[in-house]
Amino acid sequence: MSRGTGELAEHERPESSDRSLAESLIAGKPEAFEPFVTRFGPLILNFGRRMCGRRTDAEDLLQETLLKAYQSLKGLRDPAALKGWVYRVAANTCLKLRRRTAGATKRDLSIDDLLPHPDARGVAPEIADWSDIPLDRLLQGELRVRLEDAVLALPKDFRVVLILREQEGFSTRETASILGISEDLAKVRLHRARLAVRKAMEGYLSDPVELPTKR
Repeated sequence: MSRGTGELAEHERPESSDRSLAESLIAGKPEAFEPFVTRFGPLILNFGRRMCGRRTDAEDLLQETLLKAYQSLKGLRDPAALKGWVYRVAANTCLKLRRRTAGATKRDLSIDDLLPHPDARGVAPEIADWSDIPLDRLLQGELRVRLEDAVLALPKDFRVVLILREQEGFSTRETASILGISEDLAKVRLHRARLAVRKAMEGYLSDPVELPTKR
C-alpha cells in the first residue's frame, strides 16, 4: 500500500490507530506524544468550547486534559478504548473546572418546569423539536447562536450528557461509561436536557423536517 493510500485510509478511519497509539504511549515512547496531541487536540478543544463557552476556558481544559491523560495513560486497561478514556479525563476535568467557577451551582432540571402548561381546554402545546431541523440550518447565523446559548444554559451535569451524545457522537451507553454513571441516569439527563433546549428554542424554529431518530 502506498503512503498516500495509507494516509487516506487513516484519515477516513482515525479510530483504527487508537490501539497502536495507546500502546506506544503506555510503553513510554516519546515520539507518540505528537500524534496523540494531533489526534485528540482539536476534538477536546471543540468539546471544551461547547462545554465552557469561552475559548480561553476551552484552551485551559485542553492543556489540563492532555497533561492528565498523558501522565496517567498507564491506567488505561484497554488500548482500543483510548478515545472514550480521553473524553472521560476531559469531562471530569471540565466538571471540576466548572465547579471552581464563581457562582457555579449544582441544580436539577424538573420535568414540570420544562413541559408547557395546559391551556384553558387542558391541552398542553407541543414543544418545537430542534433535533428535527437539518444541521445546516442549525449552524447558520442567529439560530446557531441561540442553540449554543441554550446548551450552555443547561446545568453542567446535563450539558455534558447532551454534548457527548448529540455533538460528540457517543452512544448513550458510551456516554454513561465516560461519565461513570448508570445508563438509565444518562437517559434521564439526556431526555431532560433535550426538553430544556427545545423549550429554549421555541419561537426560533419553524417548518421542521423529519429526520431519522437517534437511538
